[in-house]
Amino acid sequence: MAFVFELPEVGEGVVEAEVVSWNVAEGDFVSVDQPLCEITTDKAQLEISSPRAGRIVRLHGKPGDIIKVHAPLCEIDTDA
Repeated sequence: MAFVFELPEVGEGVVEAEVVSWNVAEGDFVSVDQPLCEITTDKAQLEISSPRAGRIVRLHGKPGDIIKVHAPLCEIDTDA
């Protein structure tokens, strides 16, 4: 089953973030708390970790893309 991981709220008043880089690629297997990507906001640069283990099915956004808070960040097949 695919779990859609949405960009979490990363700070008070932060409504969007820019993808700086991905640490994973589609098809990669990830574990819980494994770093997925680095993002930057108007307040900080942060590392986002995986909330679940599984195979990365889809990445939403390329480096330089802006993603809104609560918009899909990636999809993880938790049955893999």
